[in-house]
Amino acid sequence: MYGFERKVKFKTFTWILETIDMQEAREILTQGKPWPDRYTYVPALRIGNMVWLSGTTGTDETGTITAPGDIVEQTRQIFRKFDALLKAAGGSCNDIVQTHDFFVTTENYAGTADVRREFFTTARPTSSGVKVAALLRKDALIEISAMAVIGSAPAA
Repeated sequence: MYGFERKVKFKTFTWILETIDMQEAREILTQGKPWPDRYTYVPALRIGNMVWLSGTTGTDETGTITAPGDIVEQTRQIFRKFDALLKAAGGSCNDIVQTHDFFVTTENYAGTADVRREFFTTARPTSSGVKVAALLRKDALIEISAMAVIGSAPAA
């Protein structure tokens, strides 16, 4: 075991420990696509009903940014990718409980809220937004990572 005790003062951490059975297998989610061994991360990782989604940019299947210069469409593409990964795990974007947004510009950033409303139709996650000088992927204006709890969203 990891030496964690359930008498943790932080309620969120305690809830996570109670939600995850530490003996459950780690399942890598890739939408059935092969994932190159050279990568040191995975698109999503599931343990029990919890799913962690790696930082993701608005790229297509070839790794090309789908909408250079358009933070709103890049955000939409990110949530499309999240939704597909979560559907493979039996959930949807409504199961996302937390997001972390890293963006290089605030120009039209307010438009990303409308995209979030498209994907979060029955529940809203917590969120952090951080403006950064640059992202690793050329032409990426936003990168988002997320955590989801499958089955946590209220019914539509």
